[in-house]
Amino acid sequence: MPNHLPVTKTTLDNGLTVILKEMHHAPVASFMIWYRVGSRNEVPGITGISHWVEHMMFKGTPAFPGDQLDRMISREGGHWNAFTWLDFTAYYETMPSNRIDLALRLEADRMRNTQMPPDEVESERTVILSERGMYENDPRFNLNEELTSAAFRVHPYHHEVIGDEADLRSMTREDLLGHYGRYYVPNNAIAVIVGDFATAEMLARINTLFGEIAAGEAAPPITRQEPSQKGERRVTLHGPADASYLTHAYKAPAASHPDYFALTLLNAAFAGGSSLGMFGGGGTNKSSRLYKALVDTDLAAAAFGGLGPTVDPYLYAINAVARNGRSLAEMEAALDAEMARLQSDPITQAELDKALKRAKAEFVLAGESITGQAQLLGMAEAVIGDYRWFETVLDKLNAVTLDDLERVRQTYLQKANRTVGWYEPSNNGMTA
Repeated sequence: MPNHLPVTKTTLDNGLTVILKEMHHAPVASFMIWYRVGSRNEVPGITGISHWVEHMMFKGTPAFPGDQLDRMISREGGHWNAFTWLDFTAYYETMPSNRIDLALRLEADRMRNTQMPPDEVESERTVILSERGMYENDPRFNLNEELTSAAFRVHPYHHEVIGDEADLRSMTREDLLGHYGRYYVPNNAIAVIVGDFATAEMLARINTLFGEIAAGEAAPPITRQEPSQKGERRVTLHGPADASYLTHAYKAPAASHPDYFALTLLNAAFAGGSSLGMFGGGGTNKSSRLYKALVDTDLAAAAFGGLGPTVDPYLYAINAVARNGRSLAEMEAALDAEMARLQSDPITQAELDKALKRAKAEFVLAGESITGQAQLLGMAEAVIGDYRWFETVLDKLNAVTLDDLERVRQTYLQKANRTVGWYEPSNNGMTA
């Protein structure tokens, strides 16, 4: 991790967590608000509501009208965006540091004054249904949706972030406002600012703008934990596509679990990716065992693996795209054989060293920019509950041993612990 000034963390009287980190190598600052709410916090009937509320937050408030927000940010030389995921919804503005106060005022205002006019709710319903329809043209989305819903029968990780079409059609403005009122409160939020500022002054300004916002009730806990899987599950889909897709998804530990880093490095050694960048792209995986077994043999056009940090146990997925003329059955047989070879021919110290080097490089690269630092700090606080998880990543990676790799292989990479997904073209390989 880049060596910059230390992080300051505090909690305001209303429960808002505030994380500040000075980085003075450019006159820029990035401000983020993370809300501890995502698709994990949804129940049938309101799936997709967190993502929909994110859209509504861009419709503005009386003080910051929606049709003016883009111009207000861009004319100050800034950019802004938001994203919704399983465990969180996050908003950010990256701007010249002498203009960042606009971001603070905007986020403090829309934490409590987002109005969601009825006509805007309906127009956004159309937008999100269209977005979902676009996803449904992608075989990978369809396969992932079916596979995840099969892997999770109980836990709310079983539905997509965008939500089910039935819920997107039936949800009301009152549902959206209720979700916003319940989760968009200071005690369920994390303010992160990284960049060119003085910590004491910035903290005082955040306290002035956010400190008066009333705390809300504590968010309801997620009580529907997934029971252990008792055997392999399989889903097979047919639809328009120009290739066949295979996914093996194994139940994987939460980011806070001691095994998380060992499984991350086993993936880095076996498949070539580390997922530790989270917000950055990984490098090439052409030297990995997975690539050599599937791509170099002309069975697959692409093959990769990955797991991301989540609050609750989620999935470690290995994905492959079949070459024309190759069947999913022969590609899966080769993948199973390569997984079996992990037992008879375990990862070597040289492979682990190479994987460690790549994972560390990807992680450090993700935190090089001011926005990247804000994202990694906020993600760690939102998912783990402690930004220092992010600061200890390199130490935890260095501590992983070959014995750890073998232990997590035995624990997690078992057929009884996986859900297998096949997607086969239904139209002789031609897209619809």
